[in-house]
Amino acid sequence: MSGEKSPYSQTLGGQDGHAILKMPSDYAAGYEKARQIEPEIAANYIAHTTIGDPEADPVVDLLFSMPARERNRLVQGCMDQDEAIKRDAPEPVRNFFEKLDDAPEWFDPSLARVGIRGFHANLDLLLQAFVAGVLVEGFTSYISKPFVITGRLREQGVRRLKQNNRHVMEIFLPGGMERYADGLKLSVRIRLTHAQIRRLLLRSDDWDVDAWGMPLSAAHIGLAAANFSARMLMHSERIGAAFSKEERDGFMHVWRYSAHLMGVPEAMLWKDERDALKLYDIGIMCEPPIDFESIIMANSLVNAVPAVVGITDSEEREKLANLIYTISRALIGDDLADQLKYPKTRTFGVLPILRMRARYARAMRKVFPGRARAYSFNILSHFIDVSAYDEEGISYDMPTHAYAERSEGW
Repeated sequence: MSGEKSPYSQTLGGQDGHAILKMPSDYAAGYEKARQIEPEIAANYIAHTTIGDPEADPVVDLLFSMPARERNRLVQGCMDQDEAIKRDAPEPVRNFFEKLDDAPEWFDPSLARVGIRGFHANLDLLLQAFVAGVLVEGFTSYISKPFVITGRLREQGVRRLKQNNRHVMEIFLPGGMERYADGLKLSVRIRLTHAQIRRLLLRSDDWDVDAWGMPLSAAHIGLAAANFSARMLMHSERIGAAFSKEERDGFMHVWRYSAHLMGVPEAMLWKDERDALKLYDIGIMCEPPIDFESIIMANSLVNAVPAVVGITDSEEREKLANLIYTISRALIGDDLADQLKYPKTRTFGVLPILRMRARYARAMRKVFPGRARAYSFNILSHFIDVSAYDEEGISYDMPTHAYAERSEGW
């Protein structure tokens, strides 16, 4: 099961009867439903379930043929544009990092700045939507399998959640997507880490290529980016966030650049919010039914949040987890919440109350601008507190074993 061509992958036929696509066997039923609605999007999604990252994967394979100290020196130096180290790097490694020096032609810094403004104006509500809606929904695809198999959330769950928060915050800081900035560097770090986890899982006995396709496939990274962008906008608005049309476009623009840096190929890189929502809907339709990995991930995420925000009292932790379950159920709907084995909670009136509170808070900030500045500072400080920062700066260490408990620290 370590990357050989699958004899069990099913072949889908085109109108002329010729084979156009192979897919992992677990996706057959979902694809049949999705292609009735959006055949091109469904076929494109399925095709990318068998693709990893053609640029990053061979680079990481080369890096892991080196001693750890040399590997880390090259990655750190190339990421930080150290010309002496870049000259020493093998050509594939040097070429990979040099592509980061120039943003794609479509990237518009002025539009990104508008999106950043909208992000910070709604930061508290975006954070709630991220935790209660976006992260949970993100693990309803087979992207949950690598996390459960490797034990990344089980062994180091709080740190992983804080790293997610850090990435979101950094890409939405002014200048966060500049070549020297941490938003760009963290996006690329995620890409390299995904490539290494793919490499490790494909060499393990626990990954079923025939049924599941490529671990952390291009389809799943593209789906996650669509979820983190368009679905985050949608969920945050349902609890009271307010964005102008330009802020919405700018928010999506920042995420599109981050997705590009994370290795999402052009064919999976949505153009705008509407495009991303459609990709998400069809992609989820293609995915196999909810399984135990998704259930584990969703409930682990909810129950890890109290620890992330520093609550140690058991009663207070349970109280916060129950509140998140209630908001999450209201956002994702009873059907999905039941599939994820959420506890039964009443959600009638939850979203209207949250929207009313958000409108009231905005009104008070207009009346008391000094209070508004203090409030925004407190929210930003809180977001920093629940993000992962290391005194030595960003580390580009990557896992060395498929299973977290047997991997060196990273």
